[in-house]
Amino acid sequence: MSLAEKLCLTAAFVFFMTGLLTGIWKYRCMARSENAVAPRYVDIAHRSSLMYSFAALLLGWFAGYSAYPDWLNSVAAASALGFFALAIGTYIVHGVLRDTGNQFRKPHRLGRSTLPAWVIHAFMIVLIVAEVGGSLVLGSGALIAIW
Repeated sequence: MSLAEKLCLTAAFVFFMTGLLTGIWKYRCMARSENAVAPRYVDIAHRSSLMYSFAALLLGWFAGYSAYPDWLNSVAAASALGFFALAIGTYIVHGVLRDTGNQFRKPHRLGRSTLPAWVIHAFMIVLIVAEVGGSLVLGSGALIAIW
């Protein structure tokens, strides 16, 4: 098994367990709420963790078939998976702090602090490049190999 595949399988397990554990958190919030609803970012953390766990498995399959060298597949996997993890972490932080219902609403809140808009936009651009670029490398490598 290549390093890229190991990274993807490990991330899939970590993300899946995070999804299960945030599901418990979500249930506890719902059980204590008058309207049986969890805070927005608790819900988002739960759902995104589960979705990213399966995305990590898919990237692992792509890596397993990829025609590209393992070093490139590993960098691509680490890039995409790292930003999946950062996204989940951000949702968990907002869920714990209960500081916003929309992380893109201005002013950009992080607890009692505010973040400059350029930080949010720069992070999102790097996230897009890493997630889309890493997935593109792994997916195109797999397609090249099978065709």
